[in-house]
Amino acid sequence: MTRGTGRRGSRVPVALAATAAVAAMTLAGCSSPAGAGGDDEGPAGPAPAGSTPAKAAEKVGKGKGEADADKAAAAGVAARGGRLGGAGSACELPVTFDLAAGWKPKAVDVDPDSVLAELAEQGTVTMVCEIDAKPTGNIGFLRVWRGAPADKDDPRAVLKAFVADDPQAGKATYTQVRAGALAAAEVGYTGHSELLDESKKERAFAVSTPGGPVVLHLGGMDTEEHTAMLPAFELAKKSLKLR
Repeated sequence: MTRGTGRRGSRVPVALAATAAVAAMTLAGCSSPAGAGGDDEGPAGPAPAGSTPAKAAEKVGKGKGEADADKAAAAGVAARGGRLGGAGSACELPVTFDLAAGWKPKAVDVDPDSVLAELAEQGTVTMVCEIDAKPTGNIGFLRVWRGAPADKDDPRAVLKAFVADDPQAGKATYTQVRAGALAAAEVGYTGHSELLDESKKERAFAVSTPGGPVVLHLGGMDTEEHTAMLPAFELAKKSLKLR
């Protein structure tokens, strides 16, 4: 498919309009009561020495699921909520990885002749799945991109092409990492929020598979949202396996 160059400078993130609407709804509904659900631990006793009443009260009403999520967050990895990529899952991929609890995956199947086709391609890869963080209270997506199989897929080269094809991308830092047991490349870079007209952090990693390169990218409405969602990105990277 030939991609026109006249629209490159005006490229906006996929579903930007929807994200703006979600942001408004999220801000309007962010006063939901705390402590709902889960098994109560019982009345709180005297606060331990060195703790504050607020910290002591925070422990009241937390069930096992919330406690597990707290432990995972403290380790920089989100609590597990299922596995994605296998046969029968929302997005069938050349890899599988753990989903963060509450995140909702959906396959992306864009008609190559539609006006949205250009937005679903970046560098040498095409978007095939997006995992929505809105059910957890955050505004952003973990998106999965795939490329065609090649004799030699260099994850770092795939990432460089991915970043270079984003007209809003700024300074990028590349590192060699592990995604599960696989060798991977990772990039952290600055993007630009069209909605807020400010810089924001973005991150992605890439691996090579027999089915072609796979890129997992985490954006977010702004840097604060991005940072809050990083544990889900780290969970996916840590748990990734070939199918």
